[in-house]
Amino acid sequence: MKRKLFKSLHLGKLALSIGICQLAGIVGSVATNSALVDWYSTLNKPSFTPPGYVIGAIWVTLFFLMGIALYLAWEKKVKLTWFWFQLGLNILWSFLFFGFRAPSWALLEIFFLWIAILGTIISFWPKVKAASILLFPYLAWVTIAAGLNYLIMSLN
Repeated sequence: MKRKLFKSLHLGKLALSIGICQLAGIVGSVATNSALVDWYSTLNKPSFTPPGYVIGAIWVTLFFLMGIALYLAWEKKVKLTWFWFQLGLNILWSFLFFGFRAPSWALLEIFFLWIAILGTIISFWPKVKAASILLFPYLAWVTIAAGLNYLIMSLN
C-alpha cells in the first residue's frame, strides 16, 4: 500500500512539474496568438523561418522536457531559483515580442533568457545531470530564436 501511494505521489509531482511548464507556454501564447495574424504575418522574415505549427510543436516539446527537468531537480532538492527566473523570462519574451510588438526589446531580453537557461543548467549539473541535459535542446532553440529575433528586427 505504501509503495503505491509513494509511486502515485511521484507521478503527481511529475505531472505538476510538466503542467507548470506547459502553463507557462499557455500564458506566453496569449500574447503570441493575438499578434500572429494582424502583425507577425505582415513582417519580413528570413526564408528559413519555420512555419508556426513547427514552432508550436517545438515549444510544447521543450516545455515537456523542462517539466521533467524541474521534476528531477525538485526530487533531488536542488535550488530552483535559476529555473523559475528563466521560466519567467520565457513568458516575458512572448509579451515583449508579440504582445508589445517590440522585437528590439525582445532581443535584449532573450540575451538574459539565454544566460538564465545556462545558469539553470549549471545549477542543476552537480546534483542531477539528467535535468541539465534535458535543457540543452531548450538552450539550442533559444539560440536559434535569438537569431530569428535579430533578423526579423533587422528586416523590419
